[in-house]
Amino acid sequence: MNVAIIKPLLYWGGVGAFLFLELRASYRPDTVSKRERWLANLPLSILNGVLYHVLFAGAITMLLVATGRNEFGLLNLVDLPFPLKAVLGVLLLDFSIYLWHLLNHVVPLLWRFHRVHHCDMNMDVSTANRFHPGEILLSGLVRLAVIHVFGIPIFSYLLFEILVNLAIQFHHSSIRINHSFERLWALLFVPPFLHRIHHSVKIRERDANYGVICSIWDRALGTLVTDVDQEGIIIGIGSHREFEKLGFWRLLLLPFTRASS
Repeated sequence: MNVAIIKPLLYWGGVGAFLFLELRASYRPDTVSKRERWLANLPLSILNGVLYHVLFAGAITMLLVATGRNEFGLLNLVDLPFPLKAVLGVLLLDFSIYLWHLLNHVVPLLWRFHRVHHCDMNMDVSTANRFHPGEILLSGLVRLAVIHVFGIPIFSYLLFEILVNLAIQFHHSSIRINHSFERLWALLFVPPFLHRIHHSVKIRERDANYGVICSIWDRALGTLVTDVDQEGIIIGIGSHREFEKLGFWRLLLLPFTRASS
């Protein structure tokens, strides 16, 4: 299976499926133009997909093949059953994204790029890949390093790509979900209500809930916040509330403008 083909198929298939669900059972009405938001978010998604394909898809595939052939990396230092090694590989990839996500909030230079994602004033499936290309480039390098250091099996990486695409689109989507199910899901994984808190304009709420697939990292490291009035959450960044300044070209320049909190 070709990683370069799987990733875009998963992404665009998910966009269509979650958009359909959002239109059928939206969690909340839009406060700004959905059309204008998508005209900014979709070009970013396409640009990032092309960059990933050109710069990282081939490199990741070759590294995964080399890892399996030469058995290098920490996971290969001990003799583990394949199912256990595969699960550990997925968990290590997810934990690395948790740490990388946290760093994007803590390190000022990284936040300059990551705020492109957070300044979206509504949150739906199109927000899932609203990232600055600079952040995509840096995160791709981190992904290569994690695969190399831990010796991630190719099966683990392919499974992770499936799960992380679905997880990101699910917890960014604006779909109305049974409250009891969300609370149950949140015991191990990340439902929309948890990630909605993370997109709050309130810094205390934004600097929490960094998990992507699993919520267990937030629970274990004390970054989980759940007790927030969901109806009162305002999405976005307090210093970027002028919607007309959040178009595609403005977002590309955003990391190079004044710092924000």
